[in-house]
Amino acid sequence: MMTRRAFPLLIVAVLFAAWAGPSSLFAQARPFPKPEEGPKGPRTPNIILIIADDLGYGDLGAYGQKLIKTPNLDRLAAEGMRFTDAYAGAPLDSASRAALMTGLHTGHTFIRGDLDVPLRSVDITVGQMLRTAGYRTLAVGKWGLGLENSTGEPFKKGFEHWVGFVDQAHADNYYPSFLWRFEPGFKGINAYQGMVEIHRNREGRRLEYAQDLLTRSALNAIRIHRPAYDNKYQPFFLYLGYTTPHANADLQRKTGNGMEVPNNLPYDIHRWPLPEKNKAAMITRLDADVGKIMAQLQEYKIEEETVLIFTSDNGPHAEGGNDPAFFQSAGPFRGIKRSLYEGGIRIPLLVRWTGKTKANSVVSLPVAHWDFMPTLCQIARVSPPRETDGISFLPTLINSPQQQGHEHFYWEFHEGGSKQAVRMGSWKAVRPEPGKALELYDLKTDPAESKDVAAANPDVIVKLENFLLTARTKSEHWPITMPDKRSAQR
Repeated sequence: MMTRRAFPLLIVAVLFAAWAGPSSLFAQARPFPKPEEGPKGPRTPNIILIIADDLGYGDLGAYGQKLIKTPNLDRLAAEGMRFTDAYAGAPLDSASRAALMTGLHTGHTFIRGDLDVPLRSVDITVGQMLRTAGYRTLAVGKWGLGLENSTGEPFKKGFEHWVGFVDQAHADNYYPSFLWRFEPGFKGINAYQGMVEIHRNREGRRLEYAQDLLTRSALNAIRIHRPAYDNKYQPFFLYLGYTTPHANADLQRKTGNGMEVPNNLPYDIHRWPLPEKNKAAMITRLDADVGKIMAQLQEYKIEEETVLIFTSDNGPHAEGGNDPAFFQSAGPFRGIKRSLYEGGIRIPLLVRWTGKTKANSVVSLPVAHWDFMPTLCQIARVSPPRETDGISFLPTLINSPQQQGHEHFYWEFHEGGSKQAVRMGSWKAVRPEPGKALELYDLKTDPAESKDVAAANPDVIVKLENFLLTARTKSEHWPITMPDKRSAQR
């Protein structure tokens, strides 16, 4: 990876001239009228999509959490729509984000695991689609879909402005000495070179927390790029990939506690294990930063013109020294991160579009990350790519009849041996490894997937096995030995 030594001092001077100070993390600020100025009418809304890293279904108060305080996200749920049956694209980072960005499930995405492979030039992202719809496209935080100078770098996948981590290992560091930045005219340059904030983390210092930097960047992005009410009105799409509450594996190896956070407030009074205090503090800090974004939308009076979405990339982890059972982070479900049982892929999803979504509404419609592509395209009034596994759930968001729904949801996962899962209605099947028989669960009566009922439902197994024969395309990086048609029909 490129380091600060790779840039001559002249480039540093140019960077300081282009970005006037450490708080200006997005370039070319332009004057805006006051929020109350100008005519207001039906506009294509701004879209803010916030994705947490390893936040479990049960980690938020709105989803039943009793110990960790999340007042802002609970308020977001009260002011908008809470989905009870939302699914991650995969039970692990990159594959899940690839499904979200491309609108394809893991049987069709190019990235289906954590191998170091980027999105290809032919892979179309939400950022690219919304850019064609006339949006300013901004991204902050964790990417994980292609390193700098690859075909998958953010600048080549539709984002005009970017600051954050392109490398997942880099994203594990909560006190980075630099972040990557992509700007028109300055693509791939390390924007923090020589700047005060990141300089304070060099030589082992731990003074600037990554999440604080990402939040500052997001707030600046909204401030600079919020639409003006004139003939040049242009909405923005902000993708904000937080890294909390992911663990720092290197720190865990050194200290036994990888839950890296500046302090464990407000949980220092509790007699909990230190990693649990730190995890709770990370989540409450995340909640506070989402609250800052909500407050800024209110300040600029653009809540009604902004679709605010909050979700997670997969279920809770058991890393960094913490035990996901301590806070019941997976909620009532079995499994955690890296598992295709519900706890590994069932995630929180909150959506608020003031004046459109019904306040304090709870929706049981099953949706998945790959549904975001057609949903956001429909919000932006642009047709989604022809090849998509998703179905728009915009009708549900605006309280209209949801005419279309999924007959099947499909997942595959390839860390520690390939696995598959499929949901059809309330039936959920899991293949723990290639060649193994499907396990079958009825989520309506057994959401914890505690009783395998495959033997009692052979007709359902046949249907699901036949579906699995056509559920995926071959992958050079992630092969699966599939059963043949004879075994599916038994």
